[in-house]
Amino acid sequence: MKLILTADVPNLGGPGDIVEVKDGYGRNLLLPRKLAIVATRGAEKQVESIRRAQKAREIRDLGHAKEVAGQLEGLAVTVKAKSAGDSGRLFGSVTAADVVAAIRTAGGPALDRRVVEAGQIKTVGTHSVAVRLHPDVTSNLDIEVVAN
Repeated sequence: MKLILTADVPNLGGPGDIVEVKDGYGRNLLLPRKLAIVATRGAEKQVESIRRAQKAREIRDLGHAKEVAGQLEGLAVTVKAKSAGDSGRLFGSVTAADVVAAIRTAGGPALDRRVVEAGQIKTVGTHSVAVRLHPDVTSNLDIEVVAN
């Protein structure tokens, strides 16, 4: 399936790129999430306008991303997990949405959960979380996980 990306897709490409993907990946993931459009003759003419719009946003977003990274640097974030066992292992895990809520509670900026790369946090203690604000700007944030 031939698609035109409308947003940055990790390991695939950026906005305006014409990519060839498997039918299921395009139909079930990229198209419903509005990350791509089907590559038709009319849509291929829009590629240049998509790239121009992305370039304009990218320049503006790079400065903003650095500003947000500066706000995140000195932030002390504590995530309260529901409960944990005697050994410190959580019943469940801490998700990216939990981390974003804790950042807001700590006085940080409002972030989208998709920019937080929390991985599998299943224990109480201090963990490092990557926040991908822009393709060129990634901020590492230490979070403290405590059990109620």
